[in-house]
Amino acid sequence: MELPKRAGDSPIAVALEAGKKYAWCTCGLSESQALCDGKHKGTGMAPLVFTADKTETKYLCACKQTKNQPFCDGSHN
Repeated sequence: MELPKRAGDSPIAVALEAGKKYAWCTCGLSESQALCDGKHKGTGMAPLVFTADKTETKYLCACKQTKNQPFCDGSHN
């Protein structure tokens, strides 16, 4: 299987909390999209860990092609 796997064709809304760390799935294998659940183990890939700047809902990339990781930039179109 070629990675990253496309996990969806539209962004996933995620409620973020200011100051909290999140791990965005980069491999596309997570069953908890768009966040990592550890399914990448053994693939040589790792999640992208980021801290939310403020409490808000953001749209995280599911197609894994964004140039603005972890946020959707419309690359799925």
